[in-house]
Formats: sequence, C-alpha cells, structure tokens
Amino acid sequence: MNWKKIIGIIVVLFLIALVAIKLKNNKEVTQQKVYQFDKEQAINVQVDTIQIERLNAEFNFSGTFEPNKETKISAESQGKINKILVDVGSFVKQGQLLIQLDNSLLKLQLQAIDVQIEGLVADVNRNSILAKADAIQGIQLEKSELGLKSAKIQKATLLEQINKTTIRAPFSGVVTAKLSEEGSFASPGIPLLQITDISTLKFTLNVSENDLKQFILNKNYSITADAYSDLSLNAVVSMIGSKANMGSSYPIQFIVKNTADFKIKSGMFGKVTSKSLGLKSAIEEKGILISSSSVVGSVNQPQVYVVKNGKTSLKNITISKKIQNRSVVSGGLKVGDVIVTNGFINLFDGANVIIN
Repeated sequence: MNWKKIIGIIVVLFLIALVAIKLKNNKEVTQQKVYQFDKEQAINVQVDTIQIERLNAEFNFSGTFEPNKETKISAESQGKINKILVDVGSFVKQGQLLIQLDNSLLKLQLQAIDVQIEGLVADVNRNSILAKADAIQGIQLEKSELGLKSAKIQKATLLEQINKTTIRAPFSGVVTAKLSEEGSFASPGIPLLQITDISTLKFTLNVSENDLKQFILNKNYSITADAYSDLSLNAVVSMIGSKANMGSSYPIQFIVKNTADFKIKSGMFGKVTSKSLGLKSAIEEKGILISSSSVVGSVNQPQVYVVKNGKTSLKNITISKKIQNRSVVSGGLKVGDVIVTNGFINLFDGANVIIN
C-alpha cells in the first residue's frame, strides 16, 4: 500500500475542511455585522386625521419672466475691430452705432473709383459732342457710357461694403454680454455683443391639462413678480401649448409690458393667481385636503398610509386637483381616517406604528 498517497489525501481533505470551517465562521461574523431590520418593531410616525375643510380660494400658477427679444450681434463682413462704443449694461437705441470695423482700405478703393468715374464722365461728355458732329462712331460713345455705368455699380458695391463695417443696434435694449475686444478680428457668424430687450417680457408657466381651460388666448390677466408682490402687471396670453412636455404639463405664454424703470428682470419668478383668472370664489366649496407630502405611490396611482389599530395599510386615493402644496382628495378617504404625514423611512404596508 502506498502510505505516501494516503497521507497526501488525508492532508488535502484536512485543508478542505479547514477552509470550509473558516468560510462558515466568516459568514456568521458578516451576518452579525449586517443590520437586520425587525419588521415587528414599531415605527414612529406622525399622522393627521381626515376632516372636511374649506378649499383655498386662491390658485397660484408660478412662472418665469424672459426677454421678449434677445440677440447676439455679429459682423456681416470680416475685418479688424477698431472701436467698441458700448459696454455691458449700456442702454442702446435702435440704429445706434455699436462697433466700428477697419474700413480704411475700402475708403481708398472708393477714392480710386471716384477718380475713375470723374474721367469716365468727361469721356462721355466729350464723345457725346463728337458723336453729334459725326467725328466718331456711335459705338465709342456707347462704350464710354457702359464704362461709366460699370464704375457707378462698383462704387455702390464699395459703399455697401463700407456700410457693413459699421455695426448698429437692431432694436433698443441693454447690452448684456460683450464677447470681443478692440483689436480683435471680426468674421461673419462670430458673436461680438448680446443685446436684450426687457421693455416687453415673455412670462411662461406650465399647467396641467385640467387647468388649461382657465387660460384663453388673447385675454388679459394680471401677473405679480415675486420680488415686487405689490406690483401688478397687465399681461396677454400669446400662446397656449398644444403638446405636453416631459412633465405632462402644457406651457402657457404671456406678453407683459415692463415698468418704465425696467424693474422686472429676465429670469425673475412671478405668478398668476385665481383672482386674475376670473375664477369663481372657492370659499364655499368644501372637501378633503391633505398635504401633498403624505402622498406616495405614482402619479397615475397615488396612495396614502392609513393607520388603524396600530398598523398601516396602503390605500389608493383619487386626487382631483392641487392647491399649492396640498391635494384635494375626491375618493379613497373618508372623514375620521388617520393618515401618515411623516416618518416614511422603513414604513411598509402592514407595519406596526407608534403615533408621535
């Protein structure tokens, strides 16, 4: 019998058993370190008892002010920038000179064509006299007249090129960005300045499909800016979205006339309220109002945790509308139901709870 082989097999088996024991011990240690949630342990929660309330009469729809017109100005021709006559914050009027490009070479060419035109005019006058006296053929007069017309076209082309070296404001507004410096090279399509017109603003908000009926195209509404809550601005609905965005809401856009001192700035927040929507007062309406933070589940199937006899149960509800940070429940709850409003960590259907 080969004793060496038997001893080798025994050693291998021993090592395998040793590794298995070690792995088992490691597993037990790891499991002891991992937190095991006790589903029977009571969870501390805060609750609210359902009761009939008067519905808030005021509906707020928040939105953002944007400039009605904003553009980045670039040169129509290339050339070195000789002067930038405005800076960020400057108010400019329509047609005001903003940037002057180098046009010295073009002006020299214009002087040369003026001299050429002067000579051609003299040729035409002279040839006209000679042609009447039959001293030259009529074709010579025609050539001189065509040469004069061609020179005048060249002059008009040069004048247009010189005109394009002068960059003017396309509309009145405020310079909100300076994108180049004097001495830089301007090329068509490369922005040099940005002008923003906030004398008229766009105000955009997003509403649910149920609230679309509250807005009518070309109708006047009143808008307040959050920064100036005592200031009411007249606005006209200019656009009602025809397609829902990613959040399943529809954009509504207003045109708003700014104050004389341009108090409302681009990017400010504002709101349209139910008073300016011309809605009937909702003071007399009653219903079940719950905090929107109490609602779990999905948008299509909202749910709340109802507490009864120290245990929770998930209950499907129907939400008819939202008023600021509260939801109006039209189904699924009744007066006297107790719902969880806080303490959702580790909460599940059927959990034991302690009411704080």
